Amino acid sequence: MASITELKCALRETLEARGVLGQLKARIRAEVFSALDDQSEPRPPLSHENLLINELIREYLEFNKYHYTASVLTAESGQPEVPLDRQFVANELNVVEDPSARTLPLLYGLLSHFLQSGETKDKLFLRNAAPLTSQKPNTKDC
Repeated sequence: MASITELKCALRETLEARGVLGQLKARIRAEVFSALDDQSEPRPPLSHENLLINELIREYLEFNKYHYTASVLTAESGQPEVPLDRQFVANELNVVEDPSARTLPLLYGLLSHFLQSGETKDKLFLRNAAPLTSQKPNTKDC
């Protein structure tokens, strides 16, 4: 007869092999964030810029199989559950993609572009990089 410890190990290994254990952990984290979130203070609306930034990050996380981190990002940020269409995001960023570039997240292509343009010593001058929708940081403690 198997001991409790052996049964726990077998159950853990089975859940890990099926990919369920990580999903459960991510769901618990998201629920903890939700429970700790102060519901009396409404979240600021998700700005267009933050929507695009979050989508770039989510695509990167999913590509690298950081599914649990992506699920927490979605839950905590208020990002729509269904990912934005990649072509829509590319159009919003004024990006034209080579078909071979579509196998990687847009963030990789953007980074590659800026790293290559840095080789020519051209610098990008950033102005007013703050989101158009002003958002105050939450400084309220328990």
